[in-house]
Amino acid sequence: MQRTEQSGWKAGAGLKTRWGRQVDPQRVLPEYPRPQMVRDEWMNLNGLWEYAITPRAKGSGTPDLWDGLILVPFPVESALSGVQQPLGPGEWLWYRRTFSVPDNWKGRRLLLHFGAVDWETEIWVNGRKAGEHTGGYTPFSLDITEHLNAGNAERSQEQEIIVRVWDPTDTFGQERGKQALNPKGLFYTAVSGIWQTVWLEPVPEAHIASFRLVPDLADGELSVFIHIDSANGGSDSAHNRIEAIAYADGEIVATGGSPVGGELKLYFSKMKLWSPDNPFLYDLTVRLHAEDGSTLDTIQSYFAMRDFRVGKDKAGAVRLLLNGEPLFQHGVLDQGYWPDGLYTAPSDEALAYDVETVKRLGFNMVRKHIKIEPARWYYHCDRLGLIVWQDMINGGGGWNHLHHFILPNFVSAIKVKDDKYKALGRAEISNRDNYRKELKEMVDALYNVPCIGVWVPFNEAWGQFDAADIAEWLKAYDPSRPVDHASGWHDQEAGDFKSVHIYFRKLKMPKKSGSRAVVISEYGGYSLMEEGHVWREGKGFGYRKFKSREALNAAYASLIKKQLKPLVNQGVAAAVYTQLTDVETELNGILTYDREIVKLDEGLLNELHDDLLNELRNDMMEGVEVY
Repeated sequence: MQRTEQSGWKAGAGLKTRWGRQVDPQRVLPEYPRPQMVRDEWMNLNGLWEYAITPRAKGSGTPDLWDGLILVPFPVESALSGVQQPLGPGEWLWYRRTFSVPDNWKGRRLLLHFGAVDWETEIWVNGRKAGEHTGGYTPFSLDITEHLNAGNAERSQEQEIIVRVWDPTDTFGQERGKQALNPKGLFYTAVSGIWQTVWLEPVPEAHIASFRLVPDLADGELSVFIHIDSANGGSDSAHNRIEAIAYADGEIVATGGSPVGGELKLYFSKMKLWSPDNPFLYDLTVRLHAEDGSTLDTIQSYFAMRDFRVGKDKAGAVRLLLNGEPLFQHGVLDQGYWPDGLYTAPSDEALAYDVETVKRLGFNMVRKHIKIEPARWYYHCDRLGLIVWQDMINGGGGWNHLHHFILPNFVSAIKVKDDKYKALGRAEISNRDNYRKELKEMVDALYNVPCIGVWVPFNEAWGQFDAADIAEWLKAYDPSRPVDHASGWHDQEAGDFKSVHIYFRKLKMPKKSGSRAVVISEYGGYSLMEEGHVWREGKGFGYRKFKSREALNAAYASLIKKQLKPLVNQGVAAAVYTQLTDVETELNGILTYDREIVKLDEGLLNELHDDLLNELRNDMMEGVEVY
């Protein structure tokens, strides 16, 4: 086992990645965690924290004794946490650590940031409650300035953070993805507690809190909407101004300014457009100026000029358009699990490796499957040119054999309305409200990410409800991206896609549905067990099993050439192969779970995928009708 004697931490048992074997508890995920909103000064709080697991009982306070050390931000169930222990719905998970505020930060506000904590979180600073949050997948921040010890002769400069987490996993109905207390088959080990970077950041009294970037290719402009926070409620920012500067390859190409709350636009005489073939990113500097012209706050960011839509090609088929041109999007399903870190990649290099591999294998898109990744994963997709279909996290009552297996697979002609809340696991109004809250938080967190080309609010009817209404809200809240309202089944004839999953049978052209694009949002699932590289030896699940790489490669080649390729000119606009990696006992990955073996021949994949993409590029590029 990996061990650090001086700290008492050691990684747990089980399958490891090459990056997991190199984890240094003194330097865990040290990269700046928010690439689209960068400030110069910050403090990484990843590393060893004290932890305890206690019964969830009313009136119980901070633990008197701590159980040991946990390596943050790895979830408590993971090997790399050093704990590797499940958290029950009747338990609390506690964290504790101390820090000191640098002398040159004094006089500024101090923000405490959490990348993600699953699921219900309460935070105390120096014994005083600083805030709380529910939701396991989106970032949140607290202003802890008023809770800090003063640091004079009577009061220590040392500051204490205590975090308490409750995570009911699949017993409560909240959004949880594929987590299960009893994992098997399609459901995986639960993830509880802190699982993304924790960090501190000093900011001025009035500072840039968030912003929204809206590219408009038709008018050659970028709209910049800025939200300012101020400790006194914003009165001191009434006469402040915002300045924005865009750079291309280090040269200034556009500038703009406006009063706080005003309209700020950057205009471009020439534009470099973002695409998988040319993923050009502009750099952006945004400054907040005081009335006297002095600079109060500065952030560094980036953006891309690109446009995602649907429209008809010259033959009348509805296509996905990138920058006004049809593009067949061929992607791979990506669950984002790691054998040693579960939801948390062992390193940024590991996080980038998955994206680099998808590109290297000739895909131009990835469907991020019912998980929201750390911001740096999307940055790697942005810079490398990989379109992302972003799933919302599923929740509700869990697996329903009738709605999730029998109806879609054996009597698919029956149209299922998704307003039967009890049958679909959404009986409680509070449960449906929580879904809507977390959906909005996801869009807010990821809105500026250039690579995200599609929102997917529901997958295979898991927790699906009112999908047509939710798609309508989503398209109004973010008009810049198409919506796949019901990936797989229980189509409500809404959104921008007729979206089907095809397993166990030959691919065929789905029935067209009006002005919506037809997409095969899951297919394949071909399985091969690679001994020595599996989660549990002798246990494996897949839709179609093969005994050798040669047989797997031959079957994949036939699937692409003989089944998928003919459907492109018939009108299929996109397809998503299942899947990038093995996950626990699910062995249908192109890569093994530890990322050590690529089961399919890379040269063969590139040849097949280039040919597939050119099927549309060569024949459908003229006469596009955009809507």
